[in-house]
Amino acid sequence: MTQASIQIRRAGADDARVILDFILELADYEKLPHEVLASEEDIRRTLLGPQAKARALLCCIDAVAVGYAVYFFNYSTWLGKNGIYLEDLYVTPAFRGCGAGKALFRHVAKIALENNCGRYEWSVLNWNTPAIDFYESLGAKPMSEWTQYRIAGEALTQLARN
Repeated sequence: MTQASIQIRRAGADDARVILDFILELADYEKLPHEVLASEEDIRRTLLGPQAKARALLCCIDAVAVGYAVYFFNYSTWLGKNGIYLEDLYVTPAFRGCGAGKALFRHVAKIALENNCGRYEWSVLNWNTPAIDFYESLGAKPMSEWTQYRIAGEALTQLARN
């Protein structure tokens, strides 16, 4: 497959099922399928609907969806600029190595530049050597001095209530 056969487009409401299928594939790859709570309707409403705070891209080869990316804008007080955060980047295994992942990653970078973003950030699991190698081959550097934290579920509820 050639790079020219890769098309990237913004996902729409009709793509909710394929996006959810990719999310489930990614969760399975990351050994976390039990953490996916999203439904097709959730994806349609919160990611692909008019009030969505994040955006999704589909990567297609010969009109077949082979991967997706989800991103949203954040803000850096230090830079005084928006940044872009890549929540997910996934290409189904049968299409890895053909340039689809690189095309998706670059497409989000172009969106960042078009929106005058000062940063392009994402997280990667420590054990995911193929992803780490991919990102580093494109010039990315790990931010080892920062530790990511999360509060969710009942702990979030309790924090908000107290």
